[in-house]
Amino acid sequence: MIHALRASSGCLQWVFQANGPVRMSILAVPLGRRHALLFGDQTGWFYSLEAETGKLLWKKKIEEHDATRLTGTPVAYGGNIFVPAASWEETRSLDSNYPCCTFRGSVTALRIRDGQQVWKSYLVPEPKRTGQSKRGTPQFGPSGAGVWASPTLDVKRGLMYIATGDNYSSPATSLSDAIVALEIATGHVIWSKQTTAGDAYNSSCGTDKQICPDEDGPDYDFGSSAILTQLPGGRDILLAGQKSGMVYAIDPEKKGELMWEVRIATRGPNMGPSVGVQWGMSTDGQKVYAATSSSGRTPPKDPLDTRRNILDPQQGGGLTALRIADGSQAWYAPPIVCAPGAPSGCSPAQSAAVTGIPGVVFSASMDGHLRGYNAEDGKVIWDFDTARQFQTVNGVKATGGSIDGPGPVVVNGMVFINSGYSRFGGIPGNVLLAFSPDGQ
Repeated sequence: MIHALRASSGCLQWVFQANGPVRMSILAVPLGRRHALLFGDQTGWFYSLEAETGKLLWKKKIEEHDATRLTGTPVAYGGNIFVPAASWEETRSLDSNYPCCTFRGSVTALRIRDGQQVWKSYLVPEPKRTGQSKRGTPQFGPSGAGVWASPTLDVKRGLMYIATGDNYSSPATSLSDAIVALEIATGHVIWSKQTTAGDAYNSSCGTDKQICPDEDGPDYDFGSSAILTQLPGGRDILLAGQKSGMVYAIDPEKKGELMWEVRIATRGPNMGPSVGVQWGMSTDGQKVYAATSSSGRTPPKDPLDTRRNILDPQQGGGLTALRIADGSQAWYAPPIVCAPGAPSGCSPAQSAAVTGIPGVVFSASMDGHLRGYNAEDGKVIWDFDTARQFQTVNGVKATGGSIDGPGPVVVNGMVFINSGYSRFGGIPGNVLLAFSPDGQ
């Protein structure tokens, strides 16, 4: 459900019911004298709404595969909208009878005015049967290389940069776990920089391995966008943070040549694959700010426990500032572990996207806190605990919880954040919070 709210008051203006859950951010673009809102859902549909009224202008099925998830915010340029596609097909491998896997990550260009397809670029070749599982189920490959995050436009070079995920089945391919440059006009691959080769993984690898690919991970895909910025001297640089715990600087002028790489986190015991950067970094042109997930997870021992994971209240988190000129560390802000007696699901992991404004870096945590850090030295200068009950403007009972996924939105002196994320064992919640400039 899409809700249009007054930013100043939370007053509801209109609602729109999509075909499936909506996870991505919504992009607003001018359309004549009005505006179009562009977004996709987790069943493969993409929509254009009239922003002022919520009226459906058009919708388009981006991918027919039933495991499609549209999560990365689209970008617009030259009358077209560019839509990345990923999927949850790798989790289908939990069923040992599933013919894994056939989804292909892609980017699709649509005309903004009517949704007509301009071009489509897949990141893996069309899958073919490769054999059968240990139980005799047909298996297919290659697959995967989904694009979870928003493309990054480089209009000067006529390119867009996408960060890709892992493969789901053998064989592993060259465009998985990579930064890929596509031509804006055609979608053709111009160059790519793979940071983790041979990464084919699905959920079977963590359980019975009945249909786990031979590569068996390590599941170190990119979940966040590359950032295009400039060094102090004016030279362009691409910054990318990976789930592996690595941060990379890539030269777009030299077709992805590596400028530097720095490890900010290392995988430890009982950690999931999300060790490093999960949903996004931030830069101010001097430093890049990368928050660390690194949550400690163990499966429930009680068969009646409905939690997917039990999170370690003492493990995970941290915020690192690197100088973009050479990757040297400017400062490190250690995680703040959960207090004694914190609710189940509390974790210091900082997997949510980082948001920066001049002088301040905002980073939220699975403990429910939203913190503002001094961009110069990493000291916490503002801290708000969202994991509590709230009196809401619409009268619905609301409680905050873990913060994961999108970072805070800052506009016109206000800060907006939604709180409550239980998918990976965190604290549930259902509240959208708006902060005024005085912090109240």
